[in-house]
Amino acid sequence: MIPRTLFNPDHETFRDSVRRFMHEEVVPHDERWMEQGYVDRDVWLKAGANGFLCVSMPEAYGGADADKLYSVVLMEEQAFANSSSLGFGLHSEIVAPYLNRYGSDALKQKYLPKMARGEMIGAIAMSEPGAGSDLQAIKTTAVKKGDSYIVNGSKTFITNGWHADLVIVVAKTDPSKGAKGTSLIIIDTSMPGFTKGKRLKKMGLKGQDTSELFFDNVEVPAENLLGQENNGFIYLMQELPWERMQIAIGAMAKTEAAIRWTIDYVNNRKAFGTPVSSFQNTRFKLAELATQCSVGRVFVDRCMELLLEDKLDTATASMAKLYASDIENRIIDECLQLHGGYGFMMEYPIARAYVDARVQRIYGGTNEIMKEVISRSLGLNK
Repeated sequence: MIPRTLFNPDHETFRDSVRRFMHEEVVPHDERWMEQGYVDRDVWLKAGANGFLCVSMPEAYGGADADKLYSVVLMEEQAFANSSSLGFGLHSEIVAPYLNRYGSDALKQKYLPKMARGEMIGAIAMSEPGAGSDLQAIKTTAVKKGDSYIVNGSKTFITNGWHADLVIVVAKTDPSKGAKGTSLIIIDTSMPGFTKGKRLKKMGLKGQDTSELFFDNVEVPAENLLGQENNGFIYLMQELPWERMQIAIGAMAKTEAAIRWTIDYVNNRKAFGTPVSSFQNTRFKLAELATQCSVGRVFVDRCMELLLEDKLDTATASMAKLYASDIENRIIDECLQLHGGYGFMMEYPIARAYVDARVQRIYGGTNEIMKEVISRSLGLNK
């Protein structure tokens, strides 16, 4: 593999700590979490105590004010540990940044320190039963009434939804303007009229709590609005490069892990009295997969450098998400094939990685949407 140049020694020291945490506090419980459909709340508190939540948030609000490469380390080590149960990334690197960038000081003081300690868990509610990637189709409304907004509607496929203590809700404040009439509003899940639906049973990511959310005349203080009214679509677009990079980062890390697991397996598994790794098909296939993975890694790392320089545009981030999630699915499928029948057994990490990877091409904007975004940047005539 090509040596990486993204990280300095401090990042690697941090990586050692995160890896130890994953193997001591996460991996031993992951199977149980998958069976129950959610993680134990205390793992959030332990992560907070170790400084693994909201690391890129300002120190004034409980974070470490660290560069985003520390967040990359956290995402990669979770992928290397093959844990799909934790919703740390969404909490720390999607919910918290929206709050930090667009929230008032009072909102940030109220919520961010508790999020950094793991005492409050955050979610963001965009998708609805009739609206996924299309924000114009959102039906949830937030109607201004005096010093409050009255929120009505429902959301689905919400990661951290069942555990959530606060939710950033994407709602229509001016339905006549379509997507440009949306706003972002923080709802504390203790507010009257807010209810959580059932935990959804998924094909993969089984230990990560995902649920429906319902809003029945929820009265929300007007100060819980993030930024300006009707600017929600703009805010969502501004954060998209980092959100899509997170998917690409996790995809590449899981791909690398899958290749490592497969090399270990074929070196130790025998067929016709000889190691599976001795067959030309095995060697050539792994050579092909390692090459594809290396190409993807270089591209994603370069995109991360651009993001740190504030030069990563939405189209290029969409390319990273599209390419990384596509090759993740393709490579993991090939690695599973090299495991033979054992690859179909959930006790093997490759089987879990296979079912978990499929959603990467769907969430964060489907890969079909990624192609549309990319095509718009190419100067094509319509």
